[in-house]
Amino acid sequence: MRNLDGQLITVLGGGGFIGRYVVQRLLARGARVRVAQRKPRAATFLKPLGGLGQTQFVAADVRDAASVARAVAGSDAVINLAGSFDDMQAVQADGAGHVAAAARATGVRALIHLSAIGADPASASAYGRSKGDGEAAVRAAFPGAVILRPSIVFGREDHFINRFAAMIRLSPAIPVIAPAAKFQPVYVGDVADAVVAALEASAAGRTFELGGPQVLTMAALLRWIADTTGRRRLFVDVPDAVASALASGLGWAPGAPITKDQWLMLQSENVVAPDAEGLAALGIAPASLASIAEGWLVQYRRHGRFAEIAAQ
Repeated sequence: MRNLDGQLITVLGGGGFIGRYVVQRLLARGARVRVAQRKPRAATFLKPLGGLGQTQFVAADVRDAASVARAVAGSDAVINLAGSFDDMQAVQADGAGHVAAAARATGVRALIHLSAIGADPASASAYGRSKGDGEAAVRAAFPGAVILRPSIVFGREDHFINRFAAMIRLSPAIPVIAPAAKFQPVYVGDVADAVVAALEASAAGRTFELGGPQVLTMAALLRWIADTTGRRRLFVDVPDAVASALASGLGWAPGAPITKDQWLMLQSENVVAPDAEGLAALGIAPASLASIAEGWLVQYRRHGRFAEIAAQ
């Protein structure tokens, strides 16, 4: 891999869930890291991870082309991790184009763009469309960009496994929406390693789909979480017609179990395509959910680290 000592790498969204792992790996490899996001103060927890003067924090909003241009100026490479479930088109499509255009204008050697499996301008879901439009904008402005498409990303700070674990802890009966929907959960540390590996010049212009070693259905995933946290629960599969009506009628409400767009996303498998380049092509052996998640899911057990799982 390319030596990153002294190189200035700007990470859009560096203080987020995936960003903190990416920044940590870049700092460990000697890079100078500029963390750019709307609220840079929220990312200052990263500062102790690097040496004196190794980390810089700047304000940037990918929806504002001028702020992006200022943030990436003088960079050797740019990594765009910005994403949103709210203003999706502006952040994930238009914003991606702003980052790619700024990267081209400043003359960076590499641009890494984080997309998602299911990205497709023709997707039924707004999330999938915005990700697909973002990829198209990146390719148009910076053809040599590396695009990474992860499946569901898990890790200690995630909002996916933790959400279900909290629900299983609190409720004796668990409704299972889209029980047959398939995922290929990928560890956030492996995604971060892929980002750093993709900085190699040999990866320019390629697209990688990132998934872990297991493909799980929604039903199997929820049962695995329950078993791992020592919770015996009644799982009730929700018929698709009921789930669709629920998402359409109440998905707009705060705290709704599922939004209409999330329901549409669940209609497609979130797994690595058979012919796609993946983690192996980047020299990364993926970690399994079981090897990582149990270390933090202990907090959801009845007696935490003192729980006897077999006795539940």
